[in-house]
Amino acid sequence: MTVPIQAILIINALFFVFYGVQSMISQMMIEEFKRFGLTDSQRTQTGILQITGSIGLLAGFIYPLIGLLSAAGFTTMMLVAFVIRIKIKDSVTQALPSILFMLINAWLTFEFYSLYL
Repeated sequence: MTVPIQAILIINALFFVFYGVQSMISQMMIEEFKRFGLTDSQRTQTGILQITGSIGLLAGFIYPLIGLLSAAGFTTMMLVAFVIRIKIKDSVTQALPSILFMLINAWLTFEFYSLYL
């Protein structure tokens, strides 16, 4: 894995740690999850998955299979986030981060898959 890809992976992991923590403690995120039609339990589970997935991405430097599974999980999570945004009729601008993170994590999934082979 090249240095630019490693940097993107680390930044991606940091974003998900940040959003994971925010989804568990931020009043704004609590309101957003309500707007999405999701329960407090789903919000907490999402935060935990984001934090553990970030750890998995970083563990991928040593164990590519764990990185592969984490990146694939984030790709799926962001696809679901995009579908929810469409379902509640958010604008393209509001849905854009989910699309961007879905594409980044799909690319990281491919990169980890290449290492795993």
